[in-house]
Amino acid sequence: MIETVRTNSDDYAFKNLVVLLNADLAERDGTAHPLAQFNPISKLKHVVLVLKDGKPVGCGAIARHAKNAMEIKRMYVSPEARGQRIGERILSELEKWSRTLGKDTCVLFMGSNQPEANKLYERNGYLSIPKYGKLKDISDSLCFAKKLKF
Repeated sequence: MIETVRTNSDDYAFKNLVVLLNADLAERDGTAHPLAQFNPISKLKHVVLVLKDGKPVGCGAIARHAKNAMEIKRMYVSPEARGQRIGERILSELEKWSRTLGKDTCVLFMGSNQPEANKLYERNGYLSIPKYGKLKDISDSLCFAKKLKF
């Protein structure tokens, strides 16, 4: 059985999944990659977990980005659960939560060494946008946005 749960960054299961995410990113990009500076998870109020047979297998979060936009953060699916549309389930729940909060756009950034994530976002209607904020100076960062339908 697959279950989607809304929580926050104090959730122990979320913290454990983020440790795995950070290890995956370090393997892909190296431990000193500049994008790592944007990885803190404290004080995230809007976190989604996906449980498969009671075991946490994926996560994602949103945080306020602008007046009408939320930023998607800390998306991760454990290797044993990949290929089962868990990422789409998380993304859909984060978009739904963003609409509930009155936002009409989701934005996100990622490193270029995440082809699976890139495919996920493009398949779900995210379009490439110019790099924003501190990301402008990080050569291999990618930024995406999606207008949400109400």
